Amino acid sequence: MSRARVVVVDDHRLFRAGVVAELGDAVEVVGEAHDVASAVAVIEATRPDVVLLDVHLVGGGRGRQVIEALPGCPARFLGLSVSDAPEDVIDLVRAGARGYVTKHIDGAGLAEAIERVAAGDAVFSPHLAGFVLDAFTGTGAADPAPSELDRLTPREQEVMQHLARGYAYKEIAQELAISLKTVESHASAVLRKLQLSSRHQLTRWAAQRKLL
Repeated sequence: MSRARVVVVDDHRLFRAGVVAELGDAVEVVGEAHDVASAVAVIEATRPDVVLLDVHLVGGGRGRQVIEALPGCPARFLGLSVSDAPEDVIDLVRAGARGYVTKHIDGAGLAEAIERVAAGDAVFSPHLAGFVLDAFTGTGAADPAPSELDRLTPREQEVMQHLARGYAYKEIAQELAISLKTVESHASAVLRKLQLSSRHQLTRWAAQRKLL
């Protein structure tokens, strides 16, 4: 059986080297990249089977931007990150990743995950699978009651969706052309009005109500 051809995208050179060493001969690493632009270029040039993709890249880039820049790309994307925050996982999966594992995984486990993703399976670290399933099946809630969204102003609803999708405050400010302090104020109001205590809870709340 032929080995999967893999590109490793991560903003830490030493980590990339460690991944390549851990994988050994189990796969064929055909390229590496550290930011969005270099990742897109390497993927287009090498046409790998699987791309190992971190959530956060150098220069403020995000892994989902790599996927979004390659519509129709036949490569399958597997998130590999130290972050296990629900908003990061869901953000990457919604962009098109076939799975997501954390950097605690060992070399053999990562090689197996790559082969499974290359074969078309969806692969997640065990402790991530539950909330991913909830997010994409709407488990635990139906569509939002009008009164829930009515608590938020139109601008707060916009901020809510960006927060739930994993955008940083600075990114939201740029997207909506408002100040960082205004974003922080709206974010606080959203959590208070929806009676939620964290962005993790907000991501789950929005995903269950199909608002992402």
